[in-house]
Amino acid sequence: MLRTRSPISRRALALTTLAVCAALAVRPLPAQPASGWSQAGTQGDYRVRNFVFRTGDTLPELTLHYTTLGRPQRDSRGVVRNAVLILHGTGGSGRGFLSASYAGELFGPGQLLDSSRYYIILPDGIGHGGSSKPSSGLKAAFPRYGYADMVAAQYRLVTEHLGVNHLRLIMGTSMGCMHGWMWGYSYPTFMDGLAPFACVPTQIAGRNRMIRTMAMDAIRADPAWNGGNYTSQPPGLRAAQMMLYIMSSAPLVQQAQAPTRDQADSVIRAYLDARMRSTDANDFLYQFDASRDYDPSPHLARISA
Repeated sequence: MLRTRSPISRRALALTTLAVCAALAVRPLPAQPASGWSQAGTQGDYRVRNFVFRTGDTLPELTLHYTTLGRPQRDSRGVVRNAVLILHGTGGSGRGFLSASYAGELFGPGQLLDSSRYYIILPDGIGHGGSSKPSSGLKAAFPRYGYADMVAAQYRLVTEHLGVNHLRLIMGTSMGCMHGWMWGYSYPTFMDGLAPFACVPTQIAGRNRMIRTMAMDAIRADPAWNGGNYTSQPPGLRAAQMMLYIMSSAPLVQQAQAPTRDQADSVIRAYLDARMRSTDANDFLYQFDASRDYDPSPHLARISA
């Protein structure tokens, strides 16, 4: 996850807590088992024809992958009252939330987001997971998407494909947190509550932006990148992964994980080797570039959740 730091008042923290709690009061449905989260949920793909990006580029078919748990519950007017949208961070996917440490703490029987009571929607953002991305075939010819495109696509998935006309709650971490703020001002009456974690509602600057810039430059400056038309992953991707590790790691965790010099060398090299096997340079570059114009600060007054 990509973290930023900003002072937070007790009132702001209380409001965030209330946003979560106020969104959790719907009539229960039959209980569902809480085991085996890694295999849980119903997966699907929504194929949007001729999706137009903010740049003016059009993709003939945009695939949006998603996972859902539970089922929607409507009131007497046909309004869905129990849908919860959870948005992932940069480089992640919706199924990343199906872990024992996340789903096991929230989605089980009697837990805060019991999936027998709530309709949990876990989308893969554009450029991530099973959704359309540069490595799907277009490489550098893939449209240069931004956060506004990602949020617009999420809205279309939720409304057009899943038939959800109202969200009880939107939660997000890191990039998903930033998308949450954008949902709040883009569709202000569509959700009851927002719970954005690990971001701030202003443009990315300072150390956060510096690390992103270094990571992107490490790829673009590598001759092997060849403008995105490479046949094997450019070595600059490894340097970019180093930047990501610095951005997303926590010193106390790493000290406990690798308390000796040899362990530290072994752990970081194993991490980088694994990331190089599973990451595409264009996907990585596009994911970080997508935050280039993020800045909700002028629009916050429009948020009513």
